[in-house]
Order: sequence, then structure tokens, then C-alpha cells
Amino acid sequence: MSRSERFRRVLFELNRYIVFFLLMGFVITCCMMLFIRTMSDTMGIELTAENISEAAKITFWNVILLSAICTAIDGLRRKITVDRPVQRIVDAAQRMMQGDFSVRIRPQHNVMSDDKFNEIIACFNQMAEELSGTETLRTDFIANVSHELKTPLAVMKNYATMLQAPGLSEEKRVEYAKHIAEASKRLADLISNILKLNKLENQQIFPEATTYDLGEQLCECLLNFEELWEKKDIQIETELEENIIVRTDPEMMSLVWNNLFSNAIKFTEPGGRMSLRLIKDAEYAIVQVEDTGCGISKEVGQHMFDKFYQGDTSHAMQGNGLGLALVKRVIDISGSDIAVESQLGKGSTFTVRMRRVPHGVVEEASV
Repeated sequence: MSRSERFRRVLFELNRYIVFFLLMGFVITCCMMLFIRTMSDTMGIELTAENISEAAKITFWNVILLSAICTAIDGLRRKITVDRPVQRIVDAAQRMMQGDFSVRIRPQHNVMSDDKFNEIIACFNQMAEELSGTETLRTDFIANVSHELKTPLAVMKNYATMLQAPGLSEEKRVEYAKHIAEASKRLADLISNILKLNKLENQQIFPEATTYDLGEQLCECLLNFEELWEKKDIQIETELEENIIVRTDPEMMSLVWNNLFSNAIKFTEPGGRMSLRLIKDAEYAIVQVEDTGCGISKEVGQHMFDKFYQGDTSHAMQGNGLGLALVKRVIDISGSDIAVESQLGKGSTFTVRMRRVPHGVVEEASV
């Protein structure tokens, strides 16, 4: 404790003693005056100046003694009920400032404890737990970003070096250039998805809700993958109810459909099948994207919406593990819901439920 802190501590204790002294002096003086007046009136006792002076001296020393006792008792009470829990919170906060997010404070359970401190401790522990999870995600995110950036850069570097070989045939030159172009595209997609996810998680993208036909949007997004499904000879089945209207941000929802369609085609073997279904119930529009791909194990399913997680490493060169993280964030922002049913080796079905606009409401809006 520094000299200035000790001086402030002494002033604080002196101030407390003076407060108790004045309080005790006022209370005891009033009581003594009332007692003396009552004794004089009821018993006819005549009080002399000598008697009053003696009583005043005794009262003064009693005030000093009682003030000291009350100050000591109050100091002990404050130390137990205030200073100790405050010091524990301060110590824990200092450890957290130094980067130790595992710190937790035990609640107080003694008789003299104030429940308000337990409320503060509970909030502190919850904050520490949230910060610990955030720090873990940040560390993993940096590690994964570094790894994901190194992979396409290494590919580009290797093929660029091979392109410099003398006497390289035209066929090989085109092949190596193609690999460099693919790696650069993957790197650009990775950076683009990182920026999108960062904006979504930090709420820097604000949804602009409009009313539109969901079936039309699904058809437009699916047709963007026509070249890919024809290349793999994948059978496409669609069942889309008409006039299903939703009110949300169409650009953000296109991220959802594009990622779901891309994954379904990517994980479906050549000659397989992918189906798109759009139906409605009383309140919701229900979109189902089903494929006959490799399926998802229970362990993978628990992490599939985590950033950079790729359950099927055989397709790792075709993605960056951010697609489903983007999907989940958009679904959460839009107030919708997504569920997955999958069997390993048989395929997966992603189901998105989003609130639809009743047909009558759409007609009133158009009028």
C-alpha cells in the first residue's frame, strides 16, 4: 500500500469515528437530558451545577468509548461483508486483465454476506465464461485462417515454380495455369467469406426486408449450378409449391441457398440425386435440400456450423469450411430455423423453416 493510500485510509477511518462520535453524542445527550428532567419532575430532586458537571464528564467519556466500540464493530463488519468480496472481485478482474479467462469467483455463503455481491459475482463468472469462449474461438479462428491461407498459397507457389521449368509443353503449361487459377479463386472466396462472416457476426450488415416469391428465388439460385450438376451427371428433382411469399432480405437468403446447393452437389457422387422441395404450413415456408451424398456422422453434425470445420477432408480442396457458418448466421439474423437429418453413406437433408406472408396480406399490400 502506497503512502497516499495509507493517508486516505487513515482519513476514512477518522471520518467514520467522527460520524459515530457525533451520532452517539447526540443520542446519549438527548437520553440523559430526558432522564434528568424526568427524575427532577417525578422525584423532586434538585440538581446542582456540580452534579450536572460530573454527569456531563461521565457522558462524554461514555460517548468516546461507545463511538470507538461502534467504529471497531462497523470496521469488522465492513471487512467481512464488503472489503473481502470486493477484493476477491478486484483480484479476479486483474487476473482476467492479464489474460487468464479461467478465473471464477466462489459465491459467498456466510450469514453476514450481502446477496447483492453474489449477483455481481454471478454476472462476473458469466462474463468470464463468455470471454473464455470468445478467446478460444478467436485463437482457433486465427489458427484456421492461417492454415487455410497457406494451402492455396502453397499450391500457387508450387505450380508457379513448375511453370518456370525450361522446355515445358503447352499442355502442361495450361494445366499448371489452371491449377493456379483455381487456387487463386479459392483464396479469393475464402477472403470474401471471412469478410461476410465478420460483418454478419459484428452486425455490420443490416437486413433490408422485402416481400418476394420464395419459389422464384430458389429456382434462380439452383440454375446457377446447372453446369456443375450436368458435369457430375446428378439427377435434379424439384417440388415447389407456387405463391409462397416471404418477407426477408433476399440477398442474404441467397447466401443460404447457394451454400446449401453447392454442398449438396459437392458431396453427391457422380450419377447421384439431389432434390429441392418447397412446401408451406399454416405459418411457415419450408425448404428442404436433400442429396444422396456421403452423409454426416453424429460427431461431424455437432460441429458442422463451426467456422472452418470440414467433416469430409476428401473434399477439403473444394471449400473453406465457412459456408455453413455463414448459413447459420444468416438464418439466426433472419429469425428462421435450420435443421439437419443425415445418415452416413446415404445422404443428408437440410430443412429451413422461415415465416411466410399469408396470401391475404400480400393481396392487401399490392392493393
